[in-house]
Amino acid sequence: MKGIEDFGAYRTDVIFVCLIYPAAGLLLAGIFGGDLLQILFPLVSGFALIGPFAAFGLYEMSRRREQGLPVSWIDALAVLVSPRSGAILTLGLVLMAIFLAWLFAAQLLYLATLGPEPPASIGALLHAVLTTGPGLVLLFAGIGIGFLFAVLVLTISVVSFPLLLDRPVGVTTAIRTSVRAVAANPDTMAAWGLIVAAALAIGSLPLLVGLIVVMPVLGHATWHLYRRVVAPGP
Repeated sequence: MKGIEDFGAYRTDVIFVCLIYPAAGLLLAGIFGGDLLQILFPLVSGFALIGPFAAFGLYEMSRRREQGLPVSWIDALAVLVSPRSGAILTLGLVLMAIFLAWLFAAQLLYLATLGPEPPASIGALLHAVLTTGPGLVLLFAGIGIGFLFAVLVLTISVVSFPLLLDRPVGVTTAIRTSVRAVAANPDTMAAWGLIVAAALAIGSLPLLVGLIVVMPVLGHATWHLYRRVVAPGP
C-alpha cells in the first residue's frame, strides 16, 4: 500500500525512470535471441536478480518523500554521483555477477538436456520442454536452480541497497545486515519474495511493459520494508 502511495504521488517522474526496464529487457532479448532462444526465459526470469539494484532511484525517491524533500527523477538519478555511488555500484556488480552465473547455469542445463543444437523456434522449444522427458528435467531443474539464485539475491539485497542510501556504511555491513534481517524474519521475507516473483512475472508478460508499473511499486515498497525491519540509526 505504501509503495502504491509513493507511485501515485510521483507517477510521471517514476514512469520516466522506469521506462529503462522494459527497454533494457527487450535489448537484452535481442542480443540473446537468434541462436540463443533457450536463454530467453532465464533472461526474463533472471531480471529479478538485478531488480534490487535497478530500483535504487526509487528507494531514493521514497527516502526524500519521507523527509519532505523535493522529489523528481533528477533527484533519483543524482545518487549515481553521490558519495554513496561507489558502494551501490559495487553491490550492483555483485548482483550482475550472480545474474550472469544464472544464465551460464541455465545454458549448461539446456546443453545437458535438450542440447547441443539450439531450438528452431520458441514454439519448438516449448513443445520439447513440455512434452519430452529431458524437457521436463530442464523445466523442473531450472525452476529449482533459479529458486536458489533468487533466495541468494533476496538474502543479500533485500535491505542492503536502502541501507546504503540511508547511512554511511560499507557493502559488507549492508550485506551482513540484510542476511541478519532475513534470518530474523524468515516468514515475512519468504512472503515478500513470493510477492516480488509473482509481480515481476505478471509485469513481464506483455513484452515487459508491465514493469513500468510493477517495478516502481515494488521499489517504493522495498524502502518501507527496510524502514520496518532495520532499527533507526543514531
